[in-house]
Amino acid sequence: MNTTEAEVPKGTRGSQSLADRLFLTLRREIVEGHMAAGSKISEPELARRFDASRGSLREALMRLESLGLLERRVNVGARVVDLTERGLLELYDVREALEGMACRLAAQNRTEEDVVELRQMLARHEQQEELQAGTAYYQPEGDFDFHFRIVQASNNDLLIDTLCNRLYYRVRMYRYQLGMASPRAHRAFREHSHIIDAIESGDGELAEILMRRHIRASRSNIENKLSKQN
Repeated sequence: MNTTEAEVPKGTRGSQSLADRLFLTLRREIVEGHMAAGSKISEPELARRFDASRGSLREALMRLESLGLLERRVNVGARVVDLTERGLLELYDVREALEGMACRLAAQNRTEEDVVELRQMLARHEQQEELQAGTAYYQPEGDFDFHFRIVQASNNDLLIDTLCNRLYYRVRMYRYQLGMASPRAHRAFREHSHIIDAIESGDGELAEILMRRHIRASRSNIENKLSKQN
């Protein structure tokens, strides 16, 4: 069955090319697990499903590969990236170092508008029923994601490209498919608030320490969760 235009995410139509729409749709399906981790990509099947040209589809697949959501193997072809414990922990190691740096730069480069937007975002997060119950802390994609917004505030283009493009959707893939439920929901929210306090005060060293500690605690939590599953 062909995917109709109505199945493409809202806000992705209009001036965007078919390759853009394919990229956004496939990215969502991979992140949410509709295209299973480790599954083989069949270009002919996808071309039929989306009624797409080979050129548009290959452009979309190349962009997904650049985000680390697809990988190509000799004599095998493209596959959705596997979700592995090692891969997840390596992502946490990289995030701890780079997001800590982003926090320090955000404190140094902060504007009043940045601080106001961060606090407004946390206020919206606080209204979540799951967070109030202490069972989960869900952060929407992009500018409504605390970590994404902190990196944007760093004003460092290389960090932004690395964390908000090349690594971001792989992180969300793990988050989404491992589940958002966490015994750290309340604590994580408080940690976010303390990080904003440090950024607002211009204390880059403290902001970096708090972010690194925050990500380290999240890593410890996910390791515990994985060990119980095993």
